[in-house]
Amino acid sequence: MGKLARAGKVKAATPKVEKQEKPKSPKGRARKRLVYTRRFVNVTLTGGKRKMNANPTQ
Repeated sequence: MGKLARAGKVKAATPKVEKQEKPKSPKGRARKRLVYTRRFVNVTLTGGKRKMNANPTQ
């Protein structure tokens, strides 16, 4: 057996980094507005086509 003896070794070995204080993300209508502008307004069109899934997993 002996597999459980090594459980959690990676998490124990990684240095603790405190969480950074970030500005709060918009919620509700404001978030939808942000997503809309990110997707449709300032889109860099490649070949005149809009790509929703630019990096699909194959």
